[in-house]
Amino acid sequence: MALKCGIVGLPNVGKSTLFNCLSSARAQSANFPFCTIEPNIGVITVPDERLTSLEKLVKPQRVLPTTVEIVDIAGLVKGASKGEGLGNKFLANIRETDAIIHVLRCFNDDNVTHVDGSVDPVRDKEVIDLELQFKDLETIEARLDKVKKAARISNDPESKKLLSILNRYHDALLSGKSARTVEVEESDKALADSLFLLTNKPVLYVCNVDEAAVVDGNEYVKALENSIKEEGADVLVIAAQTESEIAELESYEERRMFLDDLGLKESGVVKLIKGAYDLLNLQTFFTAGEKEVRAWTFQAGAKAPEAAGVIHSDFEKGFIRAEVISFENFVKYGSEQACKEAGKMSVEGKEYIVKDGDVMHFRFNV
Repeated sequence: MALKCGIVGLPNVGKSTLFNCLSSARAQSANFPFCTIEPNIGVITVPDERLTSLEKLVKPQRVLPTTVEIVDIAGLVKGASKGEGLGNKFLANIRETDAIIHVLRCFNDDNVTHVDGSVDPVRDKEVIDLELQFKDLETIEARLDKVKKAARISNDPESKKLLSILNRYHDALLSGKSARTVEVEESDKALADSLFLLTNKPVLYVCNVDEAAVVDGNEYVKALENSIKEEGADVLVIAAQTESEIAELESYEERRMFLDDLGLKESGVVKLIKGAYDLLNLQTFFTAGEKEVRAWTFQAGAKAPEAAGVIHSDFEKGFIRAEVISFENFVKYGSEQACKEAGKMSVEGKEYIVKDGDVMHFRFNV
């Protein structure tokens, strides 16, 4: 599935350090602006304890986890919407992503330059918000005249609906709010998505703190949380430099001891990968057999034939039925056969909505 998250932020806030922790594609990291110019793309394995449980039960020849794409995008500065700095490149790259991981500096360090001279994550967030909003305003205003004319001349209901959506976005953007704050009816979402607005992408805010603040945060984190209350977005606290140190440890035991010393159950990188997966509205189903136990990514709300199509297009075209066992039942009874005997395998048709964690076997005929 080709959905991907873009890591964005002002120059020098820790984006590339964080990306390096996430991916084996090592982005350059240095203490000066625009260190990352071309977007680096990393295909990141999504940690899933359920896959380990299935492996222990099935004992397959191989295990394949699911993945998510993360893109490290060049830092943005004021005036990007007018082409300042690497603005045009930045905006083009972010337009190609499906969701935004917005990294904000929330630590003090005189040895690390800040592009605006001081640490203020709320201000930094507003800088990027404004640039994206300006670009979205250009998009909206370029469409408004054409759609107004079409709605007036043809009296087309679809044009009138689009005009209403454009006007609502226009009003929100003029008042300094992002497009994602505008509520759109489910039936109108396809029209809204066709506008490809930058500020309509879902966002996860990542506060990059020092090690001392990784558990409870700090005043910068609290200020950021207060500033985004209306957005309904999540905030994740990560110490990128500490994550970098954890990534260098060779054994699982060493990493576990490091996390225990910090009072953390799991690393910030694991939380971020899972957060990115959720942000893209992705879920996982499993196939389990002697040859392979595998996790597959699907869009939440997908029906059984769509999920089958993730494996192969022929599975979707010739879909007959899906044999489904919940992950919980598979673990409880220990095998596919035991689930069948206990009546815990259901046979589902084309209208079945796939659930996160389903263990599935598809029947098809092409």
